[in-house]
Amino acid sequence: MKLITALALAVSMFLGGAVTAGAQESLQAIGNATVEGNSKVNMFRPEKDSDTIPRNFQKQPPLIPHSIKGYNVTQNFNKCMDCHSKERSEETGATRVAKSHYLDREDNKLKTISPRRYFCMQCHVPQFDAKPLVENTYKPAAGRGE
Repeated sequence: MKLITALALAVSMFLGGAVTAGAQESLQAIGNATVEGNSKVNMFRPEKDSDTIPRNFQKQPPLIPHSIKGYNVTQNFNKCMDCHSKERSEETGATRVAKSHYLDREDNKLKTISPRRYFCMQCHVPQFDAKPLVENTYKPAAGRGE
């Protein structure tokens, strides 16, 4: 029984090392991306700027209806806020960032956007001309209420 346990431990350590080595190779292949590093998607073209895109379900984050090429969102700067901040949205005509983005975890109002809502593209995504890989028959529910 001890021999089987020892063999199982040895095999798992060997496989764990192989997985770690594989992860290291993957990181090197993508260039050790950081928060400041932007991933580049060159396979598809962004859709042309358009009006607001209708939502498909309640609480869906709005989709980005314009190109974001060259937009920089780092720890110290958020290009999206140049147009979408509460101070600039009326002037620029852009959709204003929701009030919920200015609340902390305890629902206290903040003067600036909440750190947990700062990286816009965690939830909001631009649209590309990519065709679906799998046929999709999804239809939004009637009265989905936005």
